[in-house]
Amino acid sequence: MKRYLVVRIIYLILTLFIILTATFFLMKQLPGTPFDEEKLAKLPVEQREIIYERYGLNDPVMVQYVKYVGNVAKGDLGTSFFYTGQPVKDIIFNRIGPSALIGLQAIVLGLALGLILGMIAAYRHNTIWDYFTTVVAVLGVSVPNFVLAALLQYYAGLKWGLFPVAFWESYSSSVLPSLALSVGVIAVIARFVRTEMIEVLQQDYITTARAKGLGRMTVLFRHAMRNSLIPVITVLGPIVVGLLTGSLVIENIFGIPGIGSLFVDSIKMNDYSTIMGITIFYSAFYVLVMLIVDVLYSLIDPRIRLAGGKE
Repeated sequence: MKRYLVVRIIYLILTLFIILTATFFLMKQLPGTPFDEEKLAKLPVEQREIIYERYGLNDPVMVQYVKYVGNVAKGDLGTSFFYTGQPVKDIIFNRIGPSALIGLQAIVLGLALGLILGMIAAYRHNTIWDYFTTVVAVLGVSVPNFVLAALLQYYAGLKWGLFPVAFWESYSSSVLPSLALSVGVIAVIARFVRTEMIEVLQQDYITTARAKGLGRMTVLFRHAMRNSLIPVITVLGPIVVGLLTGSLVIENIFGIPGIGSLFVDSIKMNDYSTIMGITIFYSAFYVLVMLIVDVLYSLIDPRIRLAGGKE
C-alpha cells in the first residue's frame, strides 16, 4: 500500500511538471501581450522597461521558465497582469467558493438521483421505470447544459419567479446553476448503475442470497449495489473535478464569479500568470482526485489489491 502510494505520488509530480512545462511554453506562443499596447506605446522607453522588468518579461524565455518552476515549487503562482498586484493563488482561492458550491450541489443531487434511477431501472428491468430512466439518461447526455440553463432561467427565473435568473447575490443564486449541471451527472450515473446492476443481479451469489431468504432491500443494497459502484467511481472522478473547479459555460450564463468565468476572462485579457495558475490548480486537483478514486476501489472491493492490481 505504502509503496503504491509513493509511486503514484511520483507519477503525480511528474504529470504536473509536464503540464506546467507545456502550459508555460504554449502561453509564450499566444499573440499579443497582457498589456494595452496602445497605452504602453505612449510611455517613455524607460517606464516600459521598468514594467517589463517588474514582470520578468525582459529575461530570456528559458530564464523565465526556470524562475517560474522554482516559484511554483514554493507555492507561488505568480502575480496577475490584469488584476494588478494581486497574487494568482489569492485570486483563485477567492473565486473557488461559488464554483465549489454549485459543483458540490450538482454532484450530490446528480449522484443521489442517478443511483436511485439506476437501481430502479435495473431492478425493474424492461418495465416502464426502466424505459423512463433510459429516456432521462439519453436526454441528459444529449441536451447541452447551456440549453437547460436557458430553459431554467426562463421558466424558474422569469416566468415563475422562483429563483434569481443570474448574478451571485445569495444562496438562492446557486440553485439554477446547480440544477443545470446536475442533469448530466444524473444521466451518466443512472446509465452506468443500470448497466452494471443488471449484470450483477444475474450473478450466482445474488441467486444464493435470495435463496437464503434475505430481503429484497438487503440483497439490493448490501450485495448488488456495492458491486455496481466501481464503474460509477471511475466516471465520478473526472465529473467531480470538472464541476468543483467550475463550468466555463454555466458560470458565464449565470454571471457567477467562479473559477470558470475567471479562466475565460483571463484568456480574453492574455493574463498569462492567471491562465497558467488555473491550469496548474485544475491539474493538481484532477490527479489528486484520481489517486483518491484508486484508493476507493480497494474499499469497495477488497479483492482489488492496490500494490499490484491483483484480485
